[in-house]
Amino acid sequence: MIDDEELFESHFSRRGILASAAVVTGGALLTTAAPAQAATEQAAPVLQSAPAANPVTTPRVGGLHLQFGADAASEVVVSWHTRQPVRRPRVLLGGPDGDFERTVTAVSTSYTDAKSGQNVYVHHARISRLRADNEYVYAAVHEGAEAEFGTFHTAPKGRAKFTFTSFGDQGTPTLGKRYVPPAGVTIPNPPFVNDNLGSPAAGDVTAGVERVRPLFHLFNGDLCYANLADDRVRTWNDFWENNTRSARNRPWMPSAGNHENELGNGPIGYEAYQTYFSLPRQAGQTDVTRGLWYAFTVGSVRVISLANDDVCYQDGGNSYVRGYSGGAQKAWLEKELKATNADRGIDWIVVCMHQVVVSSADQANGADLGIRQEWVPLFDKYGVDLVVCGHEHHYERSHPIRGQQPNPTLTPIPTATRTDLVDTSKGTVHMVIGGGGTSVGSNGVLFNPPACRVITSVGAPDPTTGKRPPVYVTEPAPWSASRNAAHPYGFAAFTVDPGHPGGQTTMAVTYYDVLGPGGELAEFESFTLKRPRRG
Repeated sequence: MIDDEELFESHFSRRGILASAAVVTGGALLTTAAPAQAATEQAAPVLQSAPAANPVTTPRVGGLHLQFGADAASEVVVSWHTRQPVRRPRVLLGGPDGDFERTVTAVSTSYTDAKSGQNVYVHHARISRLRADNEYVYAAVHEGAEAEFGTFHTAPKGRAKFTFTSFGDQGTPTLGKRYVPPAGVTIPNPPFVNDNLGSPAAGDVTAGVERVRPLFHLFNGDLCYANLADDRVRTWNDFWENNTRSARNRPWMPSAGNHENELGNGPIGYEAYQTYFSLPRQAGQTDVTRGLWYAFTVGSVRVISLANDDVCYQDGGNSYVRGYSGGAQKAWLEKELKATNADRGIDWIVVCMHQVVVSSADQANGADLGIRQEWVPLFDKYGVDLVVCGHEHHYERSHPIRGQQPNPTLTPIPTATRTDLVDTSKGTVHMVIGGGGTSVGSNGVLFNPPACRVITSVGAPDPTTGKRPPVYVTEPAPWSASRNAAHPYGFAAFTVDPGHPGGQTTMAVTYYDVLGPGGELAEFESFTLKRPRRG
């Protein structure tokens, strides 16, 4: 019998544990973890020795990634996946002296991909009773596998300064499908190509995020486009292999996009997404809708993640699921916004979702009237400050908007036109941040002058494809504040400054173009959001 500490010393010396973790994480300064009393957590655990890893039969710890719990100051979930069941999946949590003082048992869940019949097992270790605003080192392991290490920083409790980042629409940088030439054309040994709308930039943007080292990252939907790929399981694996270098050290908090809808994977197609992530479950959710909408608090910021396919007209996934929640998501959203707006400890309300309310791209997806009808009036009523989206594969932002024109498209009304300093108490700023790496950019098809194509309905299903064609109406775009036609790839960084009681709180925003394989960054624009503190 040896304890888990001795198990890890077979790979890392006691004195070298921090240095080993630093190789993975960039060398964060660590503090000792607080003890816990939960049934799945034990002090100084003594466990059986794991057998030597068998590279053929023992799956490794793959795709290590983090998520915040509902209270990001005290709860983090560590997750990884395997292709076979494993024994004793667990996470060891420790501090700067190299001692792993707590063991947290992971709960395993699985799904069977309907297209390939492949099974995927995902292991989630929910770590609670953490100290706010503290660094931790951890190791994820299951029997017979080598440990994978990471660090994380819990959120501050109450008002504090921190930075988060956001992008959507990534895909993978990998090549997973043999090129199929046109009929009548023969190509000896055809090359491999990307079959999920990804590109090399999907790796570059992750490297760029790591240059900023945010507390957490908001992923605005269309993660890996697995529903387009020949092998959906392989595509998810490629996605996590690319992003674990960031997601093992900072939570990646997603919203579900239309390309997370995979035919046959659950009643409405989101079972893969729901299995890979363990997100705060909300009242009114069923097993079918678990994790598709949720909220969490970081400092004085409340983040609300929504799943737009519930209200969008556009038929953009593998199946048409508009209205799947039966109004449950909208009812939850109004209750959540009302409570958040009344909370004196919350200054900022940030919504993360995929499809958009505004876009000045022609020949792309366009804005969706369904969101304008169902959710925008709630954003206005309860004072949402910021909405981050993807779906359109470029960058742009709106002026603060509040209210809608009485026309068929419910055109949003701008309340101010200053672009360097924006008062969000006057209206909501929408940011389209869809440059995560997809190979099909929309930055080259922007209307000039700005205009917006709005999907107002869909037609009858096409007899060949089964897809419902969108019906568009084009409108002026008086809300348009800034857009980037020159570069397709990038992300936004947001630094929250709580300010002082009785004064203003600010959020400094920088949008970065990502220009190379090392994540080289070039600032496209910077501006500041402000609003009065609530407390």
